[in-house]
Amino acid sequence: MIPTIQSKSPRRPPKTGPQNSTHVAIIGAGRGGTALMEIFATDPLVKIVCVAEVRKNAPGIELAKRLGIPVTRDYRRLLDLERVDLIIDVSGDSKVWELLQDFHRMGVTIIGGASAKFMWELIEARIRATSEIEKTLNKYQSLYRLYVKETGVAVTEERTRIACEMHDGLVQNLAGVNFKLDLSLQLIRKDPKASLASLRESKAQLKLAIHEARQVIFNLRPLHYDKMELFPALTNYLTSYETQYHIKTQFHVSGDEQILFPRTKIFLFRIVQEALSNVERHAKATRVTVGLDIDPERLKVTIADNGVGFDMDTVLRDPDKWDHFGIRGILERARLVGGEGKIDSKKGRGTTIIVDIPLAKKEATAHGKD
Repeated sequence: MIPTIQSKSPRRPPKTGPQNSTHVAIIGAGRGGTALMEIFATDPLVKIVCVAEVRKNAPGIELAKRLGIPVTRDYRRLLDLERVDLIIDVSGDSKVWELLQDFHRMGVTIIGGASAKFMWELIEARIRATSEIEKTLNKYQSLYRLYVKETGVAVTEERTRIACEMHDGLVQNLAGVNFKLDLSLQLIRKDPKASLASLRESKAQLKLAIHEARQVIFNLRPLHYDKMELFPALTNYLTSYETQYHIKTQFHVSGDEQILFPRTKIFLFRIVQEALSNVERHAKATRVTVGLDIDPERLKVTIADNGVGFDMDTVLRDPDKWDHFGIRGILERARLVGGEGKIDSKKGRGTTIIVDIPLAKKEATAHGKD
């Protein structure tokens, strides 16, 4: 039998801490009490003065101890506290709540029953939602940091590649033009015919230099932003790649690129560009094949070479080798457009990269309009 509790009006000492601080006592240390402690513990305007729980193994007992909150097994002690503004009953015990309804003291608010249950369920849902949001944010922050790192590395590598490309091609051709023009100037009086021939050679070499300059610009900005044509861009890039690195290329396409968003086309081009860069640096290949298959629900990119390959198990166990072989960059680029990248390789049998990207419904029906 639960004894009757007499209402008291004890003297209250002067308040310390924040002027609007609310002193809370909690009855019950199960799921409800635990949720309340977790949320109130982070609020500077709330102080939990005591928790009452009869079960020694209740989940909130350890939490209360970690937070330095006094714990009692007799909930009636909470009613005698000199400093309490709010008592919340989440014990689920109907007899406790029945007794609390008969308790009246000026300045003390009692919450229990369905109201208390609704409160802690709402708080628990908020905690879960906050936890999920934090996990999602951490995931995308990690992905963003990796993307920034990859972008920085890619920019440095791209600058080096462009510098080499300009030095080995464009600069050498311009130097040759300059030499032939000097020679023409020297021969103009002594041998006009030879001078004219040298000028013609200079003109031909200058045309080649102009073509190479345009190719460098194209590689920097491969897609025409007014038309965003992917297939021609890849065709031109593969032609340039074959000429520069003497690696035979083949390109197979199927489907309609007009269903792709412009941003998807740019990511696809960069994935192929990075994969082919890895082939040139690591594969020692003589042939590489690029395939692009597009249908309304998905697109698939395949890059296969006949190079030296590598041992997949060894590389996958060592994250540093992921970067060395360019695996991480390709997989992350695929993830950034919602796709998945797979790499298959064996020593002496080349390497195959497959990127599978599901297309959003609005992308498949928007016909390339962003």
